[in-house]
Amino acid sequence: MNLFWLIRMRRWAQNPPPMSRVLLVLGVIAVCLVLFGIERIWGWPDWLTVEPIGRGMRRF
Repeated sequence: MNLFWLIRMRRWAQNPPPMSRVLLVLGVIAVCLVLFGIERIWGWPDWLTVEPIGRGMRRF
């Protein structure tokens, strides 16, 4: 950890972000965890899997 991150942490401790921003970040993390859990339980759908295209072929 370098000096820049220590100064940044000190600023955050002195002037914490508003509660709405904290709730927004926690909400985004919760959505990501839910999506990760759904993906782990049921797996990735085949229709979302990209099939590789050959080297000389173009697809329009």
